[in-house]
Amino acid sequence: MRLPNLNALRMFDAAARRLNFGRAAEELHLTQGAVAQQVRRLEADLGHKLFHRHARGLTLTDTGRSYHAPVQQALALIGDATDKLAPAVQRVTLSVPPSFASKWLVPRLPEFEAAHPDIDLRVVAEESLTNFKRDGIDIAIRQGSKPQDSGLNSALLSLVDLVAVARPDSTLAREETLELADLAQHTLIQDGHRHWDLLLRQEGLTAVGRVLQFNQTALAMDAAVNGQGIALVPRIFLGSQPLEVLWQAPRLEDQGFHVLWPSAKSRAKAVVDWLLSQ
Repeated sequence: MRLPNLNALRMFDAAARRLNFGRAAEELHLTQGAVAQQVRRLEADLGHKLFHRHARGLTLTDTGRSYHAPVQQALALIGDATDKLAPAVQRVTLSVPPSFASKWLVPRLPEFEAAHPDIDLRVVAEESLTNFKRDGIDIAIRQGSKPQDSGLNSALLSLVDLVAVARPDSTLAREETLELADLAQHTLIQDGHRHWDLLLRQEGLTAVGRVLQFNQTALAMDAAVNGQGIALVPRIFLGSQPLEVLWQAPRLEDQGFHVLWPSAKSRAKAVVDWLLSQ
């Protein structure tokens, strides 16, 4: 049997890790149809079915599962060998929550590129949990309690220091001392973490005004910039945002932004060190 096409194997590997032709296509910057067609051609060449197709994704057949392990290992060996031939630029894939990406990371990327021209930093904005082996992620930043996975390296980037913010021309911005009860009289804007609900419940208060709900912190901040109400956001997201801090929320125990990485590869560690220096 002739050796399979290398591109077809790459597409099979991506589909086997993602268990979805659409997400595999996004990773490879191809169309979903192109990936599905190459996988079908590979199955025809091998004479074996590699996937069970379902309405909402894929599962590997027994043959596909046993075939994927050595294929993934072989592609990794080829990638490592190629990297050694051309070590000038090394890719690192960083997974971060979308709001963290837009409000904290992206403004700092020019500084990173200037400091590390030898690293091609690929940013993936996603909220979901990361499987480092399956998803091809080198480093992840997640918000929450301290990670308990002993198989991962982790470091605290920043505690979640929540502040209530509004436009500088808001009438509340002129008040010297504000309490939570004062803020509850006005329109509140909260994200998917629902911190306003938690704080009000802890103090036995209810919102008198409207509560606008967004699924991402960045959208809540944009709504506050547009004068739609008071948002409760991590202080580190403010940067140069045109927002005025009205009130400092009590600290949420050990909640923080944590950097996670499984590998001791020097290029990943260089990115981690830069993140922590920020």
